[in-house]
Amino acid sequence: MQSAYPLVSVIIPHYNGEEILRDCLQSLKKCTYPNFEIIVVDNGSTDESTLLVETEFPSVKLHKSTKNLGYSGGCNFGFRNSKGKYVVFLNNDTTQENDWLERLVEFAEKNPKVAALHPKLLYIKDKTLFDYSGAAGGELDFLGFPFARGRVFFTVEKDEKQYDEPRQIFWASGTACFLRREVLNEVGLLDEDFFMHMEEIDLCWRINSADYEVWSVPSAVVYHYSGASLGAESWFKVYLNYRNNILMLLKNYSGISLLKYLPIRIILDFVALVQAILKLEFWRAKGISKAYFWLLTKFRFALKKRKFAQRDRKKADSELPFYRKSIVWQYFVKGKKTFR
Repeated sequence: MQSAYPLVSVIIPHYNGEEILRDCLQSLKKCTYPNFEIIVVDNGSTDESTLLVETEFPSVKLHKSTKNLGYSGGCNFGFRNSKGKYVVFLNNDTTQENDWLERLVEFAEKNPKVAALHPKLLYIKDKTLFDYSGAAGGELDFLGFPFARGRVFFTVEKDEKQYDEPRQIFWASGTACFLRREVLNEVGLLDEDFFMHMEEIDLCWRINSADYEVWSVPSAVVYHYSGASLGAESWFKVYLNYRNNILMLLKNYSGISLLKYLPIRIILDFVALVQAILKLEFWRAKGISKAYFWLLTKFRFALKKRKFAQRDRKKADSELPFYRKSIVWQYFVKGKKTFR
């Protein structure tokens, strides 16, 4: 007999930061959903994080890695050691409303074609604002620029319940990404070569292409402290974002779409590089330059990854839920600051 409360595996990749981990685990203890396991994957922390879990949260399943596997590697490691019908890849710098899992499981159980769910993400320091890392649901324009309902580039909206209806989206944020195990077994896990940033969008692209759906469920609420892993002015963060974004396009777009859109995207990235230099933002220029150097030297490697990503495609690019306009044009030229 099928359980009314299927097991959910909450997987938290972690590297240093005892206090944020403590806050996250204390919040999860208050969760009212009756059937879930918590798995912390420690990516070689050098502080007392593992001792914290062992002494204060003995029911949490702790898996230790001797090196930093990154977000994607940590999540995949936890997935392979989990048992849930559903899994949640959860950032360590989050807290959650008590009923968040109930809301997500209820929606997933009623909608078997849905493979990934996104809760409403609010900023932990000001809970009237959407969180930068996904807000009320991730969107992707046809040039590969990600944004969110409630956060477009540098503009973050107040939560005025304007996005409170569940709806289909393109991607669910890795901040708190709820996933159906059987679909992950079909389309594959997070790409570990991404290390961190964009890996959840790449995964959701494969989910969409395989004829499953990604939805936002705003009744489930998670609070997040954006930027706790890498600072806003980190050249490495810029590097990962630019590198992983282009790699994602190379992997997932059809050949025709790549020929149409990739040259435009490269031109826009070059413009961003010039702007960074003119503004003396050399950390940003360094990140963009290193991203394209990696892509040029690893192009054959990217093509091999493309074969894997294309294997389960059941939908054409025209059938996927892209934002069909250029969000760069809408935001920077037309002044459209919200998704509404």
